[in-house]
Amino acid sequence: MQRVSFSNRSITMAGSLNQPQDFKEGTRYPAIVVVHPAGGVKEQTAGAYAQRLADAGFVTLAFDASYQGESGGEPRYLDEPMNRVGDIYSAVDYLTTLPFVDAERIGILGICAGGGHSIKAASLDRRIKAVATASAANVGNAARKGWDGKSPLSALPGTLEMLVAQRNAEANGAEVAYAPYVPNVGEASPFRDLREGTDYYCTPRGQHPNAPNKMLMTSLMGWIAFDAFDLVDPLLTQPLLICAGSQADSLWQSQELHAKAPGSDKEFFLIEGMSHMDLYDGAGQDAVVGRITPFFQARL
Repeated sequence: MQRVSFSNRSITMAGSLNQPQDFKEGTRYPAIVVVHPAGGVKEQTAGAYAQRLADAGFVTLAFDASYQGESGGEPRYLDEPMNRVGDIYSAVDYLTTLPFVDAERIGILGICAGGGHSIKAASLDRRIKAVATASAANVGNAARKGWDGKSPLSALPGTLEMLVAQRNAEANGAEVAYAPYVPNVGEASPFRDLREGTDYYCTPRGQHPNAPNKMLMTSLMGWIAFDAFDLVDPLLTQPLLICAGSQADSLWQSQELHAKAPGSDKEFFLIEGMSHMDLYDGAGQDAVVGRITPFFQARL
């Protein structure tokens, strides 16, 4: 693994570049961008997937989103979804500059919110030739409808009033407010996905100092305005593999994505008994890698 940096307009992005074990100078390899979840960094699940795909013969790039981890950008912990999409464009830009990457064979894998951001990017960026997701989440859907998709839209005006009040307060000198991505240790949640998210992000299972489980609260306005899937039909025509656990509270989002995707080369890989967070590591990750590896090998 090589630590690399690349530009995203005025922001310097931090990435981890992996090469195949049998890397040979003069050979041009297919490449895969791996996009981490909303509250994650490249050293967590995205980095693990990137290494395993490199072991399978791909050049892979995992990176920290702008305003997060080791990537630049101020204010810290800003999480605007379209910024995350722009991060992906810049990652593809960078891959096209590498002499050992075949720019006509670039794919993408996104995990959780990174899956939604990858779908949005691939709907627009035709340089991305194949797309896979694991536990995909459209943060706009989650912000508008709740994690399980059942919250009434009638609750949104109250949320927006709270957010603009916070913006007013910060504009007039109040301290910045943060929101957690998953419940902090000791906090309750009705959703298994989020309870297990606490286990991943806030315990030694997956915890990393560059992923402190917080975002600027006012970023939620951008989440509410965003829709990762709005351009899927008719624009997402690349080969698509959607991986999701049968016990995930977020399963409805992967199902919606599959229903909207217009391409003929699309597959829904349902992993029985697995939850959303199970696909981040362990047996769930093994199952995903076992399916996405031949998928990318056949299409890149």
